[in-house]
Amino acid sequence: MVLVSGSGTNLQALLDACDDPAYGARVVAVGADRPGIAGLDRAEKAGVATFVCRVRDYPSRQEWDAALTRHCAQFEPDLVISAGFLKLVGREFLAAYKGRYLNTHNSLLPAFPGIHGPRDALEYGVKVAGATLFFVDEGVDTGPIVAQVAVPVHDDDTEETLTERIKAAERRQLVHYVGRLVREGWTIKGRKVTIG
Repeated sequence: MVLVSGSGTNLQALLDACDDPAYGARVVAVGADRPGIAGLDRAEKAGVATFVCRVRDYPSRQEWDAALTRHCAQFEPDLVISAGFLKLVGREFLAAYKGRYLNTHNSLLPAFPGIHGPRDALEYGVKVAGATLFFVDEGVDTGPIVAQVAVPVHDDDTEETLTERIKAAERRQLVHYVGRLVREGWTIKGRKVTIG
């Protein structure tokens, strides 16, 4: 199951990978926090079930979180993947999907958490940036790390050029490791994720 908030380019990469039976995974549903986005269009074009669960449709964040948890549970996913899902989930969702909710972040965590990873990396003057795939926990970008990919920082990089190179590497990493997790299984001990 994939959660999206926007264009769905990471979702599309996963849908394309799932076309190959050897990949071993399939997207059972796509959920969004708002209607009318390209990510939902991509899912519908691929024949994948969709749902929208908007925060403003619930009296509190806790009730939204419970509703999101119920929506996802209907599809019995082995993994839930945040692919540009711009909402922080709450306790009920994290309890239901502990060790099964994946997110990708555009920095080499624990460096530069939050929403401005490439900008913060450039401002700091690092020579290597990258992307991190991790299981979400209660913190902000603090969960156990599945994989990381390095992306060199060029002297003439802008936030936009670095972000685009990170996105390309991040997408390849996401597709590769989702397939491996589904095909081989995984264990989490403390902060260490082992595949297979």
